[in-house]
Amino acid sequence: MSPELISILVLVVVFVIATTRSVNMGALAFAAAFGVGTLVADLDADGIFAGFPGDLFVVLVGVTYLFAIARANGTTDWLVHAAVRLVRGRVALIPWVMFALTGALTAIGAVSPAAVAIVAPIALSFATRYSISPLLMGTMVVHGAQAGGFSPISIYGSIVNGIVERENLPGSEVGLFLASLVANLLIAAVLFALLGGRKLWARGAVTPDDDGGLGKGGTEHTGSGTGAGTGTGAGTATAPGAGGTAPAAVAVRPDQGTGGAEGTGIRLNPARTATLVALVALVVAVLGFDLDAGLTAVTLAVVLSTAWPDDSRRAVGEIAWSTVLLICGVLTYVGVLEEMGTITWAGQGVGGIGVPLLAAVLLCYIGAIVSAFASSVGIMGALIPLAVPFLAQGEIGAVGMIAALAVSATVVDVSPFSTNGALVLAAAPDVDRDRFFRQLMIYGGIVVAAVPALAWLVLVVPGFG
Repeated sequence: MSPELISILVLVVVFVIATTRSVNMGALAFAAAFGVGTLVADLDADGIFAGFPGDLFVVLVGVTYLFAIARANGTTDWLVHAAVRLVRGRVALIPWVMFALTGALTAIGAVSPAAVAIVAPIALSFATRYSISPLLMGTMVVHGAQAGGFSPISIYGSIVNGIVERENLPGSEVGLFLASLVANLLIAAVLFALLGGRKLWARGAVTPDDDGGLGKGGTEHTGSGTGAGTGTGAGTATAPGAGGTAPAAVAVRPDQGTGGAEGTGIRLNPARTATLVALVALVVAVLGFDLDAGLTAVTLAVVLSTAWPDDSRRAVGEIAWSTVLLICGVLTYVGVLEEMGTITWAGQGVGGIGVPLLAAVLLCYIGAIVSAFASSVGIMGALIPLAVPFLAQGEIGAVGMIAALAVSATVVDVSPFSTNGALVLAAAPDVDRDRFFRQLMIYGGIVVAAVPALAWLVLVVPGFG
């Protein structure tokens, strides 16, 4: 049995043990990386740790640390109320606001994980407060980021278009952008319909000082505020994401009133003002000065902790450490696979198939599967050159094939093992993380199974021949 096949079988075993024995998959993956790297790939410790995602570790820790502080001092509550006012209380519009916001950030040049890191904690805090499915809100954020991810001035778009130019392949910058935009927009619409969007429309509007969409009298306001609907009472609270009923009432801090400034019910104080400034500084630093999101977030969190230690005392404990272990372990093992050539081995095996259409769909699936655990841009950088030989034959349209590869390799970033999915998982407050992890993993599996075939059918098959 070849070393590459052994490494793939070990990965399957890791998944089986993690799902049947409730062992942290990251810990299993670290053990697998040690065993396969040492016994099969003949790697030393440095070679194994070469795949450790140090940058992602810092992003996960830094961003969750900063937003844990924001939750502790009430800043996220203030932002949630501001979002309600922005859409005039229409809770159903909030997922689309988050979709558009992350899409705009990536379209103008933000790296997708940076945009998700900025928006996801706010979006998921809102989902918790107003009993919106965290799966709906999290996936809307990620698909929004990918919708704008291939604009001609975006990071992903620039990289892929550069690879296409370097390989002397015909390309279309606008076509690539539109393919990703339409694909993610359609997926978002389906998710909205299936994960409670229609119920959100039925709920109508809420007032900014409502707890979970409930008015002071325990009923939900609908329409334009001319009357009360038939919503449930405060005593029927359910877990976040259950849908239909409002979450439990949130405790009010001493400096929160029911009639605060601008009707928000939550007043700005020095700590919250400084936290808002820190969040804006994070956006400016990442987008304007291309600074690392993780290091910037840690620095801002330390400054806030030093100035207001009482608000920040428990924030370190609220960092999603189990998620950090899971993601870093799995990606370390994927790094071992890359180091020993398993990824290239699989790609070359597919590229050598003599049936162009079959090779095309298999490459799309390899891109989706690998990207669900590793760098989307990295896998595109590997797969596009591997597709060159049969693209050169002229039977497969290069523009459609490249667009299909791009969509397949990025739409799966909702996986909890990818950077974006990990950020969503880590950012969700007050949820059952194991359950949310399984939801993201199942949804990611559905996307991996369905989207490459659809992208191939729509973008590649019409250009064949």
